[in-house]
Amino acid sequence: MVSFGSHTDFSVPHIQIRALNKTYISQGQHVHALKDIDLDIPEGKILGIIGKSGAGKSSLIRTLNGLEHPSSGSIKIHQNELTTLDHDHLIKLRQRIGMIFQHFNLMSAKTVWENVALPLKVSGYDKAEIKNRVDEVLSLVGLAHKADQYPAQLSGGQKQRVGIARALVHHPEILLCDEATSALDPESTSVILNLLKQINQELGITIVLITHEMQVIREICDQVVVIDHGEIVESGQVWSVFSNPVQPITQELLSLEQLELPFDLHREINAHSTHSIIRIKYQSEAHRSPDLNHILSSFDTPVYLYQSHIDTIQQHLIGNLIIGIPKLDLNINRLQQKLLPFIHHIEVIGYARPTH
Repeated sequence: MVSFGSHTDFSVPHIQIRALNKTYISQGQHVHALKDIDLDIPEGKILGIIGKSGAGKSSLIRTLNGLEHPSSGSIKIHQNELTTLDHDHLIKLRQRIGMIFQHFNLMSAKTVWENVALPLKVSGYDKAEIKNRVDEVLSLVGLAHKADQYPAQLSGGQKQRVGIARALVHHPEILLCDEATSALDPESTSVILNLLKQINQELGITIVLITHEMQVIREICDQVVVIDHGEIVESGQVWSVFSNPVQPITQELLSLEQLELPFDLHREINAHSTHSIIRIKYQSEAHRSPDLNHILSSFDTPVYLYQSHIDTIQQHLIGNLIIGIPKLDLNINRLQQKLLPFIHHIEVIGYARPTH
């Protein structure tokens, strides 16, 4: 089971998923889209679900508001079982869950104001309440001045902000985002991500988003779940998963370790080998950056730096170094113990005879 609550926090999760399965029939074949998903999502957090196309991301998020009915398993929202709700209660539940789509799903013949107001009109709200709520959410997303324009007059980022306003108009407690930024340019993506972070922090709304972009996870998520072939294969706080991805699919999505080294690297020692080439991974809280002089001096020999990368995620520093050491008989275990707690991984990735 994947749970993101602390060990001392026994509160009921906002969303609780147990043994969730979803099977489709496609061209006469059974497709097992979700396989025994167990997941707890705490209230007021931003959870990112990432995976390749076809991994099961969309199937998972669409079960959370009843757009897809699971083949088996349980989904509870504040301990209310979603899978057994009748039609009327499911409609009421959906009003507590906002949905943001990749391609906006706006009605071209209606103005921005009318698009945002539509869910409230369908629900039978009176005109005064509709006006108050629509004006409120348009102001929140920074589009009050666009209320009378039509979708065709808006940029992609503005259309998505209309989509967010529409999702918020029922004052939901959960916001589901289905590839909300994948159709946008980088500048618009940044605006949307900042807006989602603002909504989470100011309104306390739990956000679940799916994406194939690690940058989206990096920017705003508290926790991440990696899904592959319908299964959760890795999960945790974003900084932790980014600093030490375990599964090959996670490493591939992160595109870590794809570094071109400026020399011939051999897996085994040969007659020309003079140096061990080492990868070092380190992490620390942002206000406690590691002493690189202490780290490098621990080798008691000249150290040649070939690659270096450092990132800041969730107030944590995450770094990778590739160095060359003119020794072929390093005791990696002893070095790792010596360099704890900042260095959490050291490995010899090969041997070479570098030219300096």
